[in-house]
Amino acid sequence: MATLPQWQAIDTVLLDMDGTLLDLRFDNYFWLDLVPERYAAKHGLTLAEAREALRPMFADRQGTLDWYCTDFWTRALSLDIAGMKREVREHVRFLPGAEEFLRALRDKSVRVALVTNAHLDSLKVKATQTGLLNYFDVVFSSHSFGVPKEHPAFWQQLEAALNFDPRRTLFVDDSHSVLRAAQKHGIAHIFAISKPDSGMDKRDVSEFMSVEAVSHLLGEPAR
Repeated sequence: MATLPQWQAIDTVLLDMDGTLLDLRFDNYFWLDLVPERYAAKHGLTLAEAREALRPMFADRQGTLDWYCTDFWTRALSLDIAGMKREVREHVRFLPGAEEFLRALRDKSVRVALVTNAHLDSLKVKATQTGLLNYFDVVFSSHSFGVPKEHPAFWQQLEAALNFDPRRTLFVDDSHSVLRAAQKHGIAHIFAISKPDSGMDKRDVSEFMSVEAVSHLLGEPAR
């Protein structure tokens, strides 16, 4: 059984947004249901045909900056992606315990940074809806660095910008490919979120220490 973070050994906390603090249920609904529905209507397809057309387009861009870019998908799909996100923004919400965790971090002597692959359009919609940014000292979107969190260059640029010590840094994310990149950069304290979507079952996580929710990092044992 893994232990909790050794908070006395941590100066900087880096937190992912979607699937770590905010419920991935919104993004899954948006990309797996709403986008195919609007794409089908726009291009005169059935929903099944739209999903079949979108599948290889999505697969081709996963792990790249385009995957997270509302401007790219607006052009590629002829849909107003940012506008659609604003339209359904009431579905954006914190994961259970996430806001309490962020409040609790205020009582610790740590810097808290939001580190997200989300495009600034998406970040603005979600921050406006939830008040998320009120809890952070600084916010970084990978779009400002020109590479996603999956890429080593992201971590090099982030360390230069934030001037953190990887050995005294905690990073929490739900993406294993992102966590691997952070681990390779030397970040010492790494945890995966095993339930990023409140509507789905908990994931099996064996590669990293994991918690079901960020709030468990404060008191309940990691698994």
